[in-house]
Amino acid sequence: MRKQGIVEATVEAHVAFHDVDVAGVVWHGHYLKYLENARWALMARLDFGLDAMIASGYAWPIVDVHVKYVRAARFNDRLSVQASLVEWENRLTVNYLVTNAATTERVARARTVQVAVESSTGVLQFVTPAVLLERVAAATRGEKWNDAM
Repeated sequence: MRKQGIVEATVEAHVAFHDVDVAGVVWHGHYLKYLENARWALMARLDFGLDAMIASGYAWPIVDVHVKYVRAARFNDRLSVQASLVEWENRLTVNYLVTNAATTERVARARTVQVAVESSTGVLQFVTPAVLLERVAAATRGEKWNDAM
């Protein structure tokens, strides 16, 4: 089992017809879309959605993705996709668990790693910028981020 994080978000994904291949199973690349939706739900829990991210002056490219496919998801399945923040001080590491919502069987697990890059210069940041650290701290205290903090 992958490490659980300090802040989590879960979304549901419905397997649409256009997500399956000729064998009737989800094409492996579509899982990244499901993970991305869960990751953005996690960022929303941190009050660090796209607008806040852009306003912070930093971009957060994904530099590593690992997916372990355990069981096939099929057309019309409902999937539960949990994103969990496990590392945030030098880079963002998010662990994911994808389960079949009806049976709770594990479908996949994954991990993404993101780094901060200063938008104006393209310079990689080796320490997470304070703007995100403050939001993670607020979320762990159960507070909503407030720009006046």
